[in-house]
Amino acid sequence: MPGLIGKKIGMTSVFSADGKNVPCTVIEVGPCVVTQVKTVETDGYEALQIGFVEKKDKHTTKPEAGHFKKAGVKPQRYLAEFKGFEGEHKAGETITVEFFNDADFVDVAGVSKGKGFQGVVKRHGFGGVGQRTHGQHNRFRAPGSIGACSYPAKVFKGMRMAGQMGNKRCTVQNLQVIKVLPENNLLMVKGSIPGSKGSIVLIEK
Repeated sequence: MPGLIGKKIGMTSVFSADGKNVPCTVIEVGPCVVTQVKTVETDGYEALQIGFVEKKDKHTTKPEAGHFKKAGVKPQRYLAEFKGFEGEHKAGETITVEFFNDADFVDVAGVSKGKGFQGVVKRHGFGGVGQRTHGQHNRFRAPGSIGACSYPAKVFKGMRMAGQMGNKRCTVQNLQVIKVLPENNLLMVKGSIPGSKGSIVLIEK
């Protein structure tokens, strides 16, 4: 699906037409520049490579510098590919947040906040094991049995256990577009999106 690259600014709330307080997330979307137009003849598929946030030449490798020079744009810090754009687009073209003027819902993908090594209660919602009397002092949040001992005599792959939580790419779908503010390159969507403030996200129609 076509989309753009943005940066999560934070959360706020607005009042709807019927007076309800709606929580929403503010995203700085673009302006993004087209750094490459991929076609079926040259690349085997159609897509647009989009760049976001300019960076200095000293932070750009020579292969990257040649790639951006060919497109006629300044070096970009973040790149992403999107398929399904309508109409013709050329390298060097700028796409702003007004791209979402006709969108009612969007999908937002980002990297969730890292929460470190967590137990099964926090990570998977386990309810805890055992009663809280008769000497049970350290088993309240334990996972309990993880498999049979005789057959199959192994722990199945994918068993929910303690481990690293968060810091993974995830997508929130069908977020309602509350408002588009083209003068500030801002997009307001209903609800929350993955990532911390300042993190990079991909917004798709």
